[in-house]
Amino acid sequence: MDLGKKILVQRRGRGPPTFRAATHRRVAPARYPVLTGVEPLSAVEGVIKEIIHDPGRGAPLASVALKSGEAYHMVAPEGVSVGQKISVGTTAPVAIGNVTPLGRIPEGTLVCSIELSPGDGGKLVRSSGSYATVVAHTPKGTILKLPSGKSACISDLCRATIGVIAGAGRPDKPFLKAGERYHLMTAKGHKYPRVRGVAMIAAYHPYGGGRHHQLPYPSTVSRGAPPGRKVGLIAARQSGRAKKKRAGVQ
Repeated sequence: MDLGKKILVQRRGRGPPTFRAATHRRVAPARYPVLTGVEPLSAVEGVIKEIIHDPGRGAPLASVALKSGEAYHMVAPEGVSVGQKISVGTTAPVAIGNVTPLGRIPEGTLVCSIELSPGDGGKLVRSSGSYATVVAHTPKGTILKLPSGKSACISDLCRATIGVIAGAGRPDKPFLKAGERYHLMTAKGHKYPRVRGVAMIAAYHPYGGGRHHQLPYPSTVSRGAPPGRKVGLIAARQSGRAKKKRAGVQ
């Protein structure tokens, strides 16, 4: 009699390389230099020393050395090259590769690697070929049009890189063999192939063991569910098809 096993989510990061991400191959996190106190009204010049491939990342990394002695890695925008001079700071000119606060960037400029809060190092628009557009400047902040088509208002003090992330067109090439996708997922630290819970036996997954592959209970679980039960629609706002509101009915 099988008494059950840990589900796949619980086994991540433990045991053989099948369940561990090869993080030792990764180069470095892509972050802007840390702000020390109030950012001065000036710019620090630097130079791109190297353009590196980071396993598991769709876009290349650029290694930047600043004249202040700091060095950091950023997601490389399209068009930069080794030896190119860039500027980081409030008064940096609007040129590809330069990093400057959103409040200083003219409307209509394409930007990437955008901070959500000043000094967080860059959180938005970092995938290959992506960019955001500066739409307008308001008293509350800068309005951006994101790659999803939605608009977001972000603080004028948040920094961004001028340009488009390199590597556009990467997803256009199809995976001709399952092995190619397997190696990509291994570099990202993802388990592949991904098997449905209803296709497993009851000892491997809470949804397993059903003959007709249908759950006899709702698949929504609370945010505080225990690890072996926390599968499915976690803390879902709603489930099922959204009902249409009739005209005149509030």
